[in-house]
Amino acid sequence: MKQLSGGQKTVVALTLIFAIQRCDPAPFYLFDEIDAPLDPQYRTAVGNMIRRLADVANTQFITTTFRPELVKVADKIYGVTHKNRVSHVHVVSEEAALDFIEHDQTHSA
Repeated sequence: MKQLSGGQKTVVALTLIFAIQRCDPAPFYLFDEIDAPLDPQYRTAVGNMIRRLADVANTQFITTTFRPELVKVADKIYGVTHKNRVSHVHVVSEEAALDFIEHDQTHSA
């Protein structure tokens, strides 16, 4: 395991979680930036797999991301803003989310 890259470790962990999900599904899964160490083609594949599993197994997947591939397969997208030390959660459109991601990536490069 020590010789695997971060993306490879992520794929192994997700494979285990998805295998368990097929045998003993939970009503929902919460993933925090699972796509961060992955290359774009693997982010797309993971997003498509999550979409299929959500549709077929009637399971909810909640993910946090700053990448467009998972946003494109989402049913709902929420934005979180902070003002006066208080978080506000609101539904955003796919277009607004993708604009935010593009803006975030151009300013952090």
